[in-house]
Amino acid sequence: MEELAKQVGAFLKEKNWQLVAAESCTGGGLGEQITAIAGSSAWFDRGFITYSNASKIDMLGVNLKTLETYGAVSEETVLEMARGALQRSQAQLGVSISGIAGPDGGSSDKPVGTVWIAWAGKQTQQARKYAFKGDRHAVRLQAINAALKGILTSGNL
Repeated sequence: MEELAKQVGAFLKEKNWQLVAAESCTGGGLGEQITAIAGSSAWFDRGFITYSNASKIDMLGVNLKTLETYGAVSEETVLEMARGALQRSQAQLGVSISGIAGPDGGSSDKPVGTVWIAWAGKQTQQARKYAFKGDRHAVRLQAINAALKGILTSGNL
């Protein structure tokens, strides 16, 4: 994953962009992978760890109605998280992650391994749902990997 994080850094530097991350189920793991790269301060502005719904509301401006209607693990929530992070930073690209890493917390409609990731630019945004397999650690690593890969394809945001 280190090589992927380096590629993300090169991509962002080439565009003269900074990145902001809003993480829930990964608990700062994305930020850790990014800041493990020397010189990442040139392209990583900041990260928000918003594990609770209250923190998503307080730190990112996620609407309570969104959380009540769709839940924390939803397209609507991760899009609001990414936009909120972007608005509260100096970055040009925001990424957000919210999911159910397990081993508990899953349901029939959102089983363990369900993760939503969003990428937001100043004009547009996109989100994608994933169904990862494995234990808690594996789900979190797969989410971080998917978020990094998505950054590399977000040049049109």
